[in-house]
Amino acid sequence: MKAEELRELAEEELKAKIEDQSKELFQLKFQLHTGHLEDPAKLRKVRRNIARAKTILHQKQAAKQD
Repeated sequence: MKAEELRELAEEELKAKIEDQSKELFQLKFQLHTGHLEDPAKLRKVRRNIARAKTILHQKQAAKQD
């Protein structure tokens, strides 16, 4: 997911997106440890998506406080 797409979302939508991505990360880690993960690069992509969404969420919250 691109940062531009995330910036267009509201704070609640960002929080929901982070929660969904966190659940997906958990499932991928579980698959990794059980040996059923087909695309190991997906772990990195999901982690980066979470970080990207959290960064934008923090930026929005900081801008709201100013």
